[in-house]
Amino acid sequence: MLGFVRTDNEALVSCLGDRQRAVAAHRELLRRGTEALDAIRAGLGDERPAVREGCCKLLDHLVDTESMGRLVTMADDPDAEVRIAAFHALACDRCKDDACAPGAGLVLEPALRHLADDPDPRVRARAAELVGKFAHTDPRAAAALQAAHTGDPSPAVRKKAGWYAPGGAIHARTAPRTR
Repeated sequence: MLGFVRTDNEALVSCLGDRQRAVAAHRELLRRGTEALDAIRAGLGDERPAVREGCCKLLDHLVDTESMGRLVTMADDPDAEVRIAAFHALACDRCKDDACAPGAGLVLEPALRHLADDPDPRVRARAAELVGKFAHTDPRAAAALQAAHTGDPSPAVRKKAGWYAPGGAIHARTAPRTR
């Protein structure tokens, strides 16, 4: 099956760090769903960034309440690819089946911090997406997006922050409807 010597969840999580086996391991872990969650959560502590990144990507689809805090922790991972995957998993509602989105109390502070000063512009752009979810309800989010829109050194981050900032296209599209 899948060309693996071992096919238990832990072995599959370990395969996320092997370029030759990562795609098949990801598919199989996703197929196993909640049955694989313990192994995926444990993989967030793996020494290999590719395994941690793969686990964040899996939790994007399989996230549950217990995993949410662990994803927030991964936003501070030393590897930029892991941080990007963590922010995507925290911000993206489209990939989740029936999990609730995390609230501002859990995710806004780390997102604001990374939007303001993460050394990687790709991480700052992902953080802007998460901050943007709160631009209508938290003045700190709106102010941070405005600051990034006008002052970030990366044109890509300035553009994305502008979409989510007050007056931006995504901000307008996601505005609460008034009756």
